[in-house]
Amino acid sequence: MTEVNRAMTPGTDGAGDAAGMRGEPQVADVLIIGGGPTGLFAAFYAGLRGLTTNIVDSLEQLGGAVTAMYPEKYIYDVGGFPAVLGKDLVANLAKQAGQFSPRIHLNERAQTLERIPDDGVFRLETDKGVHLGRAVIVCAGVGAFAPKKLAVEGLAEFEAGGTIVYFVTRNEDFRDKAILIVGGGDSAVDWALTLEPIARKVTLIHRSDNFRAHAKSVEQLHASSVTVDTHREVDQLHGAGGRLEAVTYRHNKTKETTTVPVEAAIMSIGFVADLGPLKSWGLEVQKNQVVADPLTMATNLPGIWAAGDIVTHPTKFKLIATGFHEAITAVNHAVQYLNPKARLSAAHSTNLDLPLMKTQEP
Repeated sequence: MTEVNRAMTPGTDGAGDAAGMRGEPQVADVLIIGGGPTGLFAAFYAGLRGLTTNIVDSLEQLGGAVTAMYPEKYIYDVGGFPAVLGKDLVANLAKQAGQFSPRIHLNERAQTLERIPDDGVFRLETDKGVHLGRAVIVCAGVGAFAPKKLAVEGLAEFEAGGTIVYFVTRNEDFRDKAILIVGGGDSAVDWALTLEPIARKVTLIHRSDNFRAHAKSVEQLHASSVTVDTHREVDQLHGAGGRLEAVTYRHNKTKETTTVPVEAAIMSIGFVADLGPLKSWGLEVQKNQVVADPLTMATNLPGIWAAGDIVTHPTKFKLIATGFHEAITAVNHAVQYLNPKARLSAAHSTNLDLPLMKTQEP
């Protein structure tokens, strides 16, 4: 069983190596901070380049926001997959990275990162231990995140009862139910389309008629059986004992109110992100994102690169696919940083004989 597979087991930190258990952490070539899709792909590509990696993540499972927020939602913008469930994409990325046995440390919140002057090794201290690496790639997504919440009476009661949620981890929880979705971004529209064939009735309200989701998805939404009401905002929640029974929403221009019977509501109005201790590491930060050079993904600190949603630069697009590209760029430049005589570009992957390829032969 690989380090990745063991790390994905609940209740396991995935540290694995005996030296680490004795309090003598091994020095990896690259410390990868963040175990989401970008971090996992960075570990895979680093393995292709012959580097050892250490992945550290604050969540209890690999996959970052994909695992935490939408494991059963389809992702459409990853090359080679017409559509792939979030959980399946993460499983495949973990298997791909697992060919090179990265050491995985889950449920560890990064606190300090410093460079040891004598040998140039980076020392990452978490709330659980210490990890060392000769280079660092920060793939921490949006950092610690929490959902935005509406200021409406009774919200906490229905949250506690599980009838108002912010993340959907099991589509079956909504089978044959009347549900309300609040929001107009990709997540709200995607959940409406995903749950339409499962739920008895889906209503989506948005505070404007300007949707922030992909145009094709919005087109599909309006062509579906989902009831779409724009310029609407939640006014009252109805029910008892944590059980939601109806929601009243109002038109934010005419003030007209509508009450619809619902058994569950998905609030998808965005998240508040916080980089936390990372902001004290000396990295250049703009609007809660780490500034990186788009040509190299290097940060302002030598030996530290960044990739994925945590990054900002003039040509940035927040997509999983572009996170993969940024991971490749960061790894290749880390290779030359660690060994100036190494080639910047790796050999084509078709020239390699990987363990996973062998298992897939007929």
